[in-house]
Amino acid sequence: MVATQADFYLVSAPDEGTRLKTACAIAGKAYDKGLRVTVLARSPAEAAQFDDLLWTFRPGSFVPHGLWPAEASFADATPVLISSGELPESHRDVLVNLGVDAAGKFVAFDRICEVVGPDETARRNARSRWRQYSAAGIEPASHDIGGR
Repeated sequence: MVATQADFYLVSAPDEGTRLKTACAIAGKAYDKGLRVTVLARSPAEAAQFDDLLWTFRPGSFVPHGLWPAEASFADATPVLISSGELPESHRDVLVNLGVDAAGKFVAFDRICEVVGPDETARRNARSRWRQYSAAGIEPASHDIGGR
């Protein structure tokens, strides 16, 4: 199976919070559509920060989520899993990638959402992932979302 879609969301706001809130909004929309989501963070600290932010990024919103790895019963009941390493086999509808590299098994996901910050290093790494997805037969799309 090869991912059918890869979208790059380019955030121009210089603060890291905007990038993470954008990722929260993407995960929330996927959850609202009944999809199972994996969020890949750059580090355990970023995973914990994203976990906390997902509770508060939008007033009145509720996105059931938790950190991976987790007990199988918890993971089965939780639509959004957040990891900084190994990816769950169960949540393959959407990958929200906050990492530096393409996820090792990105082709196993139906959709990939890359959330890219404004600095040149982040953009350079995103261009590399774009090339990886293209080489795998995925036609990436770019969305400039500004500084929301």
